[in-house]
Amino acid sequence: MKKSLENQVIIEKQPSVLFVASEANPFAGTGGLADVIGSLPKAIAKNDNYDVRVVIPLYKDFSALYRDKLKFVGNYNVPLSWRNQYAGVFSYKKDNVTYYFIDNEYYFKRDGLYGFYDDGERFAFFSKAVIHLMDYLDFYPNVLHAHDWQSALSVVYLRTLFKGVEKFDNIKTMFTIHNIEYQGKYGRDVLGDLFGLDNYYDILEFDECINVMKGAIVCADKVSTVSPSYAEEIKYDFFSHGLSPITNMFAFKTLGILNGIDVNLYNSSKDKYLFENFTMTKMDGKKTCKKELQKMLCLPEREDVPVIAMISRLVSHKGLDLVKAIVDELLCEDVQLIILGKGEAQYEDFFKRVQEEYSGKCRTVIAYNKDLSSKIYSGSDIFLMPSKQEPCGLSQMIACRYGTVPVVRSVGGLKDSITPYNLDRKQGNGFSFNNYNAHEMLYVLKDAIFTYHNTDEWSKIVKCAMKTDFSWKKSSLQYEQIYNELL
Repeated sequence: MKKSLENQVIIEKQPSVLFVASEANPFAGTGGLADVIGSLPKAIAKNDNYDVRVVIPLYKDFSALYRDKLKFVGNYNVPLSWRNQYAGVFSYKKDNVTYYFIDNEYYFKRDGLYGFYDDGERFAFFSKAVIHLMDYLDFYPNVLHAHDWQSALSVVYLRTLFKGVEKFDNIKTMFTIHNIEYQGKYGRDVLGDLFGLDNYYDILEFDECINVMKGAIVCADKVSTVSPSYAEEIKYDFFSHGLSPITNMFAFKTLGILNGIDVNLYNSSKDKYLFENFTMTKMDGKKTCKKELQKMLCLPEREDVPVIAMISRLVSHKGLDLVKAIVDELLCEDVQLIILGKGEAQYEDFFKRVQEEYSGKCRTVIAYNKDLSSKIYSGSDIFLMPSKQEPCGLSQMIACRYGTVPVVRSVGGLKDSITPYNLDRKQGNGFSFNNYNAHEMLYVLKDAIFTYHNTDEWSKIVKCAMKTDFSWKKSSLQYEQIYNELL
């Protein structure tokens, strides 16, 4: 008897993507990378076109809120050059994303995530453990998507030591550069002793040293950056930190996709840290936020004075030299200035001195503080971000969500996310300047201050900023399109 095929339903297996990264919110993170890995996979999973999974190390600094919720999956050994190291695996499912955490106390039971003498070995182990994890789980993703130098070797291992094995050869790879300044550079001696890649010097060598980011760019099927402008900028020496010969050579497979933010997390109507919540149509709460912020920081409680804020790592590439050059001229204006951040001692000391000199107009808080940052985003009027280099930037997007108008340098992701306000066309979500020049920045700041006092115009800019779609919806579909093309 012939079997009828008419009523049979053919179920195709959903394609899968494995994100490999060194941090992810809300589990463990130090900055923008954790924000991206905490929100992009979730957005792709929501589209319901891919089985989405993420793998990061299990750090000592792992969030206590989630540690007790992890499920122990098992353990296996990872050969790394002459070593044979233990790897434990824990899992957790959240927002339809499956997370895996690689445990090894020797490498990851430390205070902090990075900055150790053996970071090269630590993340070589992690990258190798990811490949062996696939075998352990019998899970071979259609796409492996690695992020920044700490996971770059996962792409390299896949295309070198595991090349020729069918179950691995079918995996397509994508490597995303979040910040090209950090490339994973090491001496030649690490190639065999730490990485176990003695025969692949040509892939990893650059400028007479081992460069793991270069290796991932060479080996990946696609390379992306976190904004379209940054994808172009890294072809030039000023932005590439020496890697422009490689970025130009492989420009044919490089593209830029602008990061998004978690719009549910950064939401003026829901944020629990605000003095009072508000929406674009009911803005009274923002006035309360400003008044209470001024009170909290011992600044004069004035509604009519524009509050200018900076929330930033206090390091040179954030454009702080420009601020140093004109801060006296700026504070001669009728403004208030708030700085929140930590970083290099020269900037911390400088802004402390500015606070002492202008005690009624400036407050400097040397800290990382989520509670206070939300209060500053919501209680300020102008957000200053004059970066020398900015691959994407999230702060300008967050500021917009709280109705605080960005003043940015037109570079990288700042250029792609902030459109200068045009009085004639009545559109734009902020102000921008082009050249890395202190007085050009001051000129635009004064323009923003002048416009602030034109209540009707300022209200239009604020609404335009708050209406800007910074969600992951568009970007997640762009990533899916790349995955589809790879497959």
